[in-house]
Formats: sequence, structure tokens, C-alpha cells
Amino acid sequence: MTRSISILGATGSVGASTLDLVRRNRGEWQVAALTAHSNVADLARLAREFEAEVAVIADERHYEALKDALAGSGIEAAAGRKALCEAASRKVDIVMAAIVGCAGLGPVMAAIEQGTTVALANKEALVSAGEVMTAAVAKHGARLLPVDSEHNAIFQCLQGGRMEEVRTITLTASGGPLRTWTKEQLDKATPAQAIAHPNWDMGAKISVDSATMFNKGLELIEAHHLFPVGLDRIRIVVHPQSVIHSMVEYRDGSTLAQLGPSDMRVPIASCLAYPARMETPMDPLDLAAIGELTFQAPDEERFPATRLAREAAQAGGAAPAVLNAANEVAVAAFLAGNIPFSRIALMVERILKETELPSPPRTLEEVLRVDEDARMRASAMLEHC
Repeated sequence: MTRSISILGATGSVGASTLDLVRRNRGEWQVAALTAHSNVADLARLAREFEAEVAVIADERHYEALKDALAGSGIEAAAGRKALCEAASRKVDIVMAAIVGCAGLGPVMAAIEQGTTVALANKEALVSAGEVMTAAVAKHGARLLPVDSEHNAIFQCLQGGRMEEVRTITLTASGGPLRTWTKEQLDKATPAQAIAHPNWDMGAKISVDSATMFNKGLELIEAHHLFPVGLDRIRIVVHPQSVIHSMVEYRDGSTLAQLGPSDMRVPIASCLAYPARMETPMDPLDLAAIGELTFQAPDEERFPATRLAREAAQAGGAAPAVLNAANEVAVAAFLAGNIPFSRIALMVERILKETELPSPPRTLEEVLRVDEDARMRASAMLEHC
């Protein structure tokens, strides 16, 4: 039976992995909408290949270029934030939400409001707007399927179990490329060194987040909303091999772990085929060849991001949105060469301490206002660095 899919963020790493799986099972999928931020050439090429109904470029300045690239194809071209939300609102079987950052919040909410199954790869949706998003899911009868490898692993480990039987949830972290560096070395880390992840092929922003451990902090907040067992029962452990993606311990002492290769096509396939399974091109896991799996506690002195994220989650309300926005500004500044690596976490901590938090946001518009204010504060701070 053919199923329909829209892919928001089709030219990014998650979008590319999703389309690879669709390509391998071409007869089973109908592509409704594909979107990208500004990559017209790849978006048009993919829209033609998969015979999409509509292609949307977020940056309106590229609309004419996209329209020209799709001329004669019969594929509708559109541009802008409103068009992104309209694409997300199309009636499909599943929406892959893979737009990075707060730019993805509106489209994710649009899909949720249609009661759609959303494969969520945009962690900012739950980090910045967790209460708002989960309330909308309940109201509209939507379903969230977690795409992040860690949350997808937890989701799989919970199949057949009950949330009230869970003792702890453990998120595993690779530790990133700078895991063994001293504080003095971290001060001098370059963007090229920070994005050179040893296990995963990811975009620059997510790779830097992995190096700072903010990625794991954001995932902790996301897990708090997806799996409401209580923050005190969600743990983080550094596991450099990235073979075990997360674990769930039950009250009888049993711990279930999901293992797999470091390839996003595995959790994506889990979401696309849910509740069934689908073939992927992955080689079987060879534990004998891997040899050993190691674990250690996170070092929150060298990498304070996980502590900051947990504190923001405990504070609740607007705090996680402020943390996320400040981190995005700081990471962009680091990638541009304007601040050292170690200042990323310092900036985020300072913004959290100096921001007078408003009342907990109740709508997406209120979340976006919190996000905008935090970005302005972070940008102003950069001007005085």
C-alpha cells in the first residue's frame, strides 16, 4: 500500500537519509511536499526525482530561481514561512520534521494541528515549546515519533513496557570529538576541530552541540517531554563507541538497550515503518569486531552544558527556550570565528542568569517572543565581547 510523506528540511542530513530510504522503497511512497531553506538546486533536483506535488524554499529571495528550476515539471513552487506551514499542513500519512532550529516550530505545529503522524527530528520543538507542543498533540490527536537516535532507542525499548514501570532512562552520549581535551585545549578548539565528529555525519550546528554536550542537554529536555518519568530519573552516560543509543531500566531490575550502527537511517526507518519494520542498507552489527563498549560519567566541569540544560528543565516555563536561543546564537558566533569554543557555555549560562523569565508561554507565538528576546540579548552580549 502506497503511503504519503512530506519532508521538511529535505536537503539536510536527516532529509537526505529519509529520501534514501524512500528511494530504496520507491513504489511504497508518494512524496507530497519537500522543503529547504535556501538550497534551490538540490531542492529542485529532489522534487523532480521524487515527483513531489510542491517544493517550498523558506528564503523568499530564491522563489523565482526555484520556479524557473521547476518549469515544465508540473511541480508547484512556493516560498516563505507561510508556505512552509501550508506544506506541513497537507494531508499525508507522515511528516518528517527535519528543519533545524526554531525555524521549524511553526511547520511542526501546523502538522500537529492536522492530527498527523510527525517524525520529529527538530529537537527545538520540544526544547523550546515542550508544554505547548505536547498539549497540541493531545488536543488534535496527533502522534510524535522520535527520530533522534537516542529518543528513538528509548521509544523502542518502551515497546511492551509501561511508563509507570520505568525506574530510569539513560541517554548515551558519544562525547564528541573533543571529549578527552583539557580545558586549556578546549579554549583553543577551532570550528573545524569541533565539527569533526568521530561517529556521526551531521550538520555543523549539531556537530558543535555534540562537542559542547549541549546536544545531550537539549536531548535531556526533549526526553523529559516525550517520556514523562521525571527529570530525576533521566540520566546521561558517555559512551564513545555510539553502539548503544539509549537504555531503559525497569523496576524489576531489567535494563533494555537498543544497539545499532551510527547511521540515522536506522531510527528514520523505525519511524517510517512504525509499527512494522523495513529493510535498510546497514551491515549487521558485529560486536566481536567492535571488541569493547565503554562508559563514563559526563564531566560537567569541562562540559557544563548538561548541567545548564537540566537546570533549565527544572526551572521550566520559558527557561528551556532561552537556553536554546542563546546556544544557537553562541554556536553561530563560534562558527564565524567570533568567540572561542569555551565561551559558548559561558554565554548561555550568563543569559540564563541575567534574563528575567516571563510567565510560562502558553502559545507558540509566546514561545517565539521568548526566543526572539533571548537572541537579542545574546547578540547584544556578543557586541561587548
